[in-house]
Amino acid sequence: QVHMVESGGGLVQAGGSLRLSCVASGHTISLYDMGWFRQAPGKEREFVAAIRRSGSTTYYADSVKGRFTISRDNAKNTVYLQMNSLKPEDTAVYCCAADREISSIYYRSSVYDYWGQGTQVTVSS
Repeated sequence: QVHMVESGGGLVQAGGSLRLSCVASGHTISLYDMGWFRQAPGKEREFVAAIRRSGSTTYYADSVKGRFTISRDNAKNTVYLQMNSLKPEDTAVYCCAADREISSIYYRSSVYDYWGQGTQVTVSS
């Protein structure tokens, strides 16, 4: 069982930056691929970014590519999401997730086994 807690969300103006953190406990995340997803009010949960357990490979949704960076520090059992050039459409609850298996469909929330509660990100125009 992996328990994860996100932090770093908040209110920011368009063009600003935030850095989200996801701290895990209960198990080392070095055995998991990790992902970030977000869900805006009235919308379905959507994939944002993912990183393989070694940290060597990352993936991004087209909507955030070039603006967001996912990274991990396995020694600290923490995954990060650096978000730059934020837009109002980035407003959502952001959740981290852990996947025990190596999956080619990393963008699907169904492959992830453990989820955090999420942190709210609000971008004002």
